[in-house]
Amino acid sequence: MTSLNYEELGLKCGIEIHQQLSGKKLFCNCPAEIRKDNPDFRLKRHLRASAGESGAVDQAALYEVGKKKYYIYEGYEDITCLVELDCEPPHPLNQAALKAALQVAKMLNCRIVDEIQVMRKTVIDGSNTSGFQRTMLIGMNGSLEVNGKKIGIDTICLEEEACQIVERKKEYDIYNLSRLGIPLIEIATGPHITTPEEAKEVAAKIGMILRSTGACKRGIGTIRQDINLSIKGGARIEIKGFQELKSIPKIMDYEIERQLKLIKEGKQVESEVRKAEDDLTTSFLRPMPGMDRMYPETDIPPIKPDTEGISSVKTIEERIKELSSDFKLSPELAKEIISQEIDFVKLVKEFAKLQPKFIAETIINATKEIKARFKKDINVFEHLEVLQKANKNEIPTSAVFEILAEIASSDGNKPDYSKYKGMSDDDLEQEVVKLIKENPAAPINALMGMLMAKHRGKIDGKKAMALLNKHNK
Repeated sequence: MTSLNYEELGLKCGIEIHQQLSGKKLFCNCPAEIRKDNPDFRLKRHLRASAGESGAVDQAALYEVGKKKYYIYEGYEDITCLVELDCEPPHPLNQAALKAALQVAKMLNCRIVDEIQVMRKTVIDGSNTSGFQRTMLIGMNGSLEVNGKKIGIDTICLEEEACQIVERKKEYDIYNLSRLGIPLIEIATGPHITTPEEAKEVAAKIGMILRSTGACKRGIGTIRQDINLSIKGGARIEIKGFQELKSIPKIMDYEIERQLKLIKEGKQVESEVRKAEDDLTTSFLRPMPGMDRMYPETDIPPIKPDTEGISSVKTIEERIKELSSDFKLSPELAKEIISQEIDFVKLVKEFAKLQPKFIAETIINATKEIKARFKKDINVFEHLEVLQKANKNEIPTSAVFEILAEIASSDGNKPDYSKYKGMSDDDLEQEVVKLIKENPAAPINALMGMLMAKHRGKIDGKKAMALLNKHNK
């Protein structure tokens, strides 16, 4: 791939982020749970295109009609109800999902709409049993700062997640119903992104803000990015179908190269929706949809958003800085604590006589080191008794790692704490004085090494060094 000058190419890019929320589905009480085991039932449907609010049928919908396919839906009796089957009207809107969307809108400096009108978006590729997706505008005209640059946030919507494709055939497609109806926050930026790397950074920051609400699902497939891009002489292309942030720059470069080749050959670049393939190239998916696909949802009355009840949420970045500052932790340790959703303040209060940094390194790094050195897994939170004993000075802090390693190596058996019982301060001081007397010419680091080797796991390193400094004069 040749080096691309994005400024000369006039690259403009916007990103759409789609994030699933946890809890219940958007318009029923079914759990937001995705299953992939054998279904309890199957049903067959044909779908047709409806005219939008403008009175015209959307061209993307007409394209799907032309395929003349039917659709098979697979469902589960415990997590699929008549709402997903389009055999019952939608229930009242999930208020927890609405609250999360409003929080995100505030965090992205959006103007929240005065009244929420649920709309139907015509979708007849089989991904929704009803032939439309319910969506609603929550906020608009927001902004986000990335590396000192202001990126506009055009819209924030709350909508239903689609069915999950199981298999595609020429005559029909098979879909899994369990994903249908999971709450989905859609965030669309303006076309203010001018490099592929910047696109990746914007997507990463929006993802961080979404996770900061604590309402998002986690794991592969729970967040997706669509890329809209154009260059001079080309056309606006929407790229769908990829999840990993690291793939954004290469996908964009490949698409730019494809358009440049068409322009060089004197061919027209068509505005269309394209699918990201496994090799990060793109292929035609369908024509670019327009506003003809939208019309109001008649089963749900307009909703007045309660913005007064929406509290501000600290972002993950802000929480990392706060944790680092309050407890003198490295940003890396603080980030791990936040990402694992550990109540660190509670731990510091519970083990008040231990240094916060020691607590953090034990719960985060000790687990990794034991895995690396002994090929054993251990959940420190299942063995907090070790920290409790260190907090009560029943064992020295220097013994904590060895005890956890012993527990891991013995597959969770209770350790013999008596063999790790620490020396008293008086006994330690006597030992230091004796060691200095026996090795008068030894430097202090050598004395420390001898002391720790002899009493490994039974003495506090800081106390030992302080006593060596005191008596080695």
